[in-house]
Amino acid sequence: MLLAGSMAAGSVRYYAACVAHGRVAIDRGETHLPLRHSHHRYAILGPNGVQQLTVPLVGDTNAMPVAMRDVRISEHASWRRLHWGALFSAYGRTPYFDYVAADLEPVIMGSQQWLIDFNEQLQQVVVDFMDLPLEFVDAAGVDLMGATDVRRRIGGKKPDNLPIADVPYYQVWQERHGFVPGLSVLDLLMNTGREGIITLIKMLNKPLDNE
Repeated sequence: MLLAGSMAAGSVRYYAACVAHGRVAIDRGETHLPLRHSHHRYAILGPNGVQQLTVPLVGDTNAMPVAMRDVRISEHASWRRLHWGALFSAYGRTPYFDYVAADLEPVIMGSQQWLIDFNEQLQQVVVDFMDLPLEFVDAAGVDLMGATDVRRRIGGKKPDNLPIADVPYYQVWQERHGFVPGLSVLDLLMNTGREGIITLIKMLNKPLDNE
């Protein structure tokens, strides 16, 4: 089992780690979330290069004392329209955008008040469309003995040092920017669809450990 934090459209590396275990316990009670972390940020690749999209939160996002389950989304600056516009600009030409858009747009343009709900709804779109063999559970309700803990090891500003390779896959803007690793799983989804699981499996050099 993998013990992980809740991610907003987590990275390709995050999903590779999930696939390595199959069952993922999400720590909904995680506190002191680090600043500029993938809990509420995700990276996409568009015509102008990498773009970081941030879900604005109520309160200070640096070492926030409240539990993840209690982190509220702020609706200032019309961020939802900005995110959807950025996603359309980045992936409107990809092979799978039109297929995913009908499920993805209602989540991005939704009315979630809590970050955990937004993250889990995005996660469900990814898992359902890519048909990933993953089970996500609440960490508070399962035995975590022997679980591999990747909280704060993956999704931050620093390299995660996990035994996960950055395997190239087709990206619609590759001719302009070259292959860019470490993006949101939405990049893999839009560009490769269900075949993305092949990339995730190839990324796993060896089993993750508990270091």
